[in-house]
Amino acid sequence: MGNILIATLLPTEPARKPRLWPFLALALISACLFVFFHVGRWLIVEDPLQHAAAIAVLSGRMPGRALEAARVYKQGYAPQVWLTHSTEPGATLAKLSVPYQGEDSYDKLILIHEGVPESAIHVLEPPIVNTADEMASIGRALSGANPRRVILVTSKVHTRRTHTLWKHLSAANGDAIVHGVSDDPFDADHWWRNTSDALDVVREVLGLFNAWAGLPLRPAP
Repeated sequence: MGNILIATLLPTEPARKPRLWPFLALALISACLFVFFHVGRWLIVEDPLQHAAAIAVLSGRMPGRALEAARVYKQGYAPQVWLTHSTEPGATLAKLSVPYQGEDSYDKLILIHEGVPESAIHVLEPPIVNTADEMASIGRALSGANPRRVILVTSKVHTRRTHTLWKHLSAANGDAIVHGVSDDPFDADHWWRNTSDALDVVREVLGLFNAWAGLPLRPAP
């Protein structure tokens, strides 16, 4: 009886609350893994093709983008193909007396080889440095076109950032249909398996953060 009385008088330990941090850590790890495995597919945002004033070939990845633009042209979606051009690396090579025609010159030769009439190919001014410059240049050209719609041909991994930059810089000039290269080798479901795809994903994600932040980072001089 005495032992029972003493036991009842002793303070009881408070019930331990379940620790939440293991569950939070597990949820965070799961979210990170989900993003890691799905970001490649998320970066691809393509629009159904429609008739437009022109097909614009975004700079880079020769000859794939120019070849795709020729395919779209031959399907009758637009009467013109627009090319942008960059001063680099031509300007730097010129200082070394090394001739360089420029990517737009080679893209033009590819288009002609694939059956696009030279009269339908136009190089836009002014020269560009990056995709943001391209969106502005194409937007200016589109503002006087009819219809005010352009097909932007780029790599699949680059399509979401192209969408974002167009909305940020040139949406007031007209509508953009973003179209990825149909035989693009980018492996969206297993992008981490080779360095080329991995670098593309990292570059696109960082570029998207820069676009969402209002483009505070500018190209290096």
